Amino acid sequence: MIERKSVNLVSRPNGPPTLENFELVTSSLDEIKDGEILLETKYLSLDPYMRGRMNADKSYAPPVPVGGIMEGECVAEIIDSKNPNFENGEIVAARIGWVTHAISDGIELRKVNQQLAPISTALGVLGMPGHTAWTGLNVIGKAQPGETVVISAATGAVGSLAGQLAKAKGMRVVGVAGGAEKCAFAKSELGYDECFDHKLAADATELRKWLSDAVPKGIDVYFENVGGKTTEAVLPLMNEFGRVSVCGMIAWYSGIGVNDAIRLPAAWRAILTKRLQVRGFIVWDHNDVFDQFFSDTAPLVQSNQITYRETITDGIENAPQAFLDLLDGKNFGKQLVKVS
Repeated sequence: MIERKSVNLVSRPNGPPTLENFELVTSSLDEIKDGEILLETKYLSLDPYMRGRMNADKSYAPPVPVGGIMEGECVAEIIDSKNPNFENGEIVAARIGWVTHAISDGIELRKVNQQLAPISTALGVLGMPGHTAWTGLNVIGKAQPGETVVISAATGAVGSLAGQLAKAKGMRVVGVAGGAEKCAFAKSELGYDECFDHKLAADATELRKWLSDAVPKGIDVYFENVGGKTTEAVLPLMNEFGRVSVCGMIAWYSGIGVNDAIRLPAAWRAILTKRLQVRGFIVWDHNDVFDQFFSDTAPLVQSNQITYRETITDGIENAPQAFLDLLDGKNFGKQLVKVS
């Protein structure tokens, strides 16, 4: 039998989550049966969407039950296989949650090419966040050369790739990020034409003034990751028939700032008068373009034409604190936990 450690949700947060909402649990796994695989987690992905899974509200996916293991994708090694389609030593991406070990029947596992790039990239630039960036830019945003795109959370796991892909298309790329270091990285390493620190803006009006000076031809595509005052600043600057790809709204996930958020009439007026196309998207609805995303992006990663950055926390017991830091914007790039 294998001893497994997991991080379980023991209470639902009221506002911002705290460490008290999580518990480290030790349990045992039975021996695998025919057709099954024993996985040992190497890296755990932490992502903003997990905050929504902690709530009981109805959403696009079921919430994590109280007492249940936190939802999440991992890169894992197969350490024992009784499934003819998988061999010991292979690396796979699997949605097994915040765990050190798991048993799988092999369904929905994605094999990871260990020779292509570090295996951690299967959870970042070559995984779900990368797929999200490519889809939000190309499928939802319908981005075209010569257009202007604004990307919030510009140096995050999604935004950093979206910005680089947009620049490669020949777009003018303007970012919004939290902190001078992130903004400098966006311009010097990711190729952004401009990037603004939302923390320095007193309000949406000031941020809008900065953005306006940087987008003399207006904004054609807005890649929305955060909500908050960035959204309020951007919408009036959108060009007619502009496109808004709504990927996330991390600024509002825990209820902070909601009472001060942009009022519905103002948002609706911008959508109406600018004739904007605003579309929310969940990347799982676009699995049909994963192969196209991967074939476009993997060669760029392998040849170092795409820059990515990771924040790695050691030990599954430290995953809760790393997650809280992620929600506070303290990570840089993709947030991972090195489990084994």
